[in-house]
Amino acid sequence: MARISGVDIPREKRVIIALTYIHGIGPTSAKRITEAANVSPDTRTRDLTEDEVNRLRAVIDGGGNKVEGDLRREVSMNVKRLMEIGSYRGIRHRRNLPVRGQRTKTNARQRRGSRKTVGVRRKK
Repeated sequence: MARISGVDIPREKRVIIALTYIHGIGPTSAKRITEAANVSPDTRTRDLTEDEVNRLRAVIDGGGNKVEGDLRREVSMNVKRLMEIGSYRGIRHRRNLPVRGQRTKTNARQRRGSRKTVGVRRKK
């Protein structure tokens, strides 16, 4: 199993798909990386030679794009900054509500959690 940027990429998948398991690398950037490293995107990860793995590592590390830990840290710092300055988006993050303008009267269950039934009490 090849380890790139601190992530064990799956052995049975094609290289172009396996690279997308690294946070910050999608299908387009995976294609660009394989072309720059001169690796066939159709080869399986288990069939990669050590030289090809090292070339992939070099392209990912020297590509100028942040991946894995650095990217996760930057995103979390951006969210913390928004919450600290008290912007609208920061308040939505703090209250665990949708940030990008989605409706909340219905839907938004993923963000708001499971439904909590509010009952009405009658006086005796």
